Amino acid sequence: CFHHDTCTTTAVNDIFLAAANQTRQKARSLTHNQKVAHLYRHSLRVLLSWAVDRDIFNEAATELRARFDAQRGVSAAAASRLLKEGDDELFSFTHPDPYKCVYMPGGSKFMRNPPLPMEVCFPDGNLPADAPRYTVNPDMSLCTPETGRNAVGTVLVDFYKKNME
Repeated sequence: CFHHDTCTTTAVNDIFLAAANQTRQKARSLTHNQKVAHLYRHSLRVLLSWAVDRDIFNEAATELRARFDAQRGVSAAAASRLLKEGDDELFSFTHPDPYKCVYMPGGSKFMRNPPLPMEVCFPDGNLPADAPRYTVNPDMSLCTPETGRNAVGTVLVDFYKKNME
């Protein structure tokens, strides 16, 4: 390498990306109905970032629901085209600083006073009968494999995107 700093930066970036790829949870494959529901919920979240007043939000949410209901029952080809167009429209309307719940990554209370691990509280392993027997994610939700939010072990929290992977 001609520039030692450039090679070092590239190597560090490659190492960071490799570590980030190891900690990311695997994406689930979704059915078409699940993709549409995800698009609808995500559209409502984006709408909430733009509409500050609740009355404006409710009116816009009703219009959004009517747009989704108007396309119900279309052919498979039209449905996949509409899904792609919906994703593109959602991307174009994405807020530059989206609203986040206070306890989620990017929120003001994220990981404030997280519970200590039980092995720190009771290093000898003798847990009292009333001690909690569950694990929480960094967003303070319960770790359950059924919901796909099982952040046991290492979790990558992306503060730029304000999400947890």
